[in-house]
Amino acid sequence: MLTLTENASTVVKSLASRGGTSEDAGLRISSAAPDSREYAVEVAPQPADADTVLESDGARVFLDANAALSLDDKVLDADVSEQGNVRFSIAEQQAV
Repeated sequence: MLTLTENASTVVKSLASRGGTSEDAGLRISSAAPDSREYAVEVAPQPADADTVLESDGARVFLDANAALSLDDKVLDADVSEQGNVRFSIAEQQAV
């Protein structure tokens, strides 16, 4: 299952809390196909009916079926530039 770094959790919580969104809001990640490496990312007020919902340190991430499959063994990280731009990155999970 997709995991979030501490930075990603912090950024997702910050994005979801902007604009007076509800407590159910989160970051929604979707993909056109399970083998695609391109993802659409948006703040959503709530998950879609078929979304997988992940919670990490209070951050909520909603994955559509394709994204859930392709990101199953990945780690989501995030950073914020000095100008306030957010950049997400995806890496392989480390074997334990």
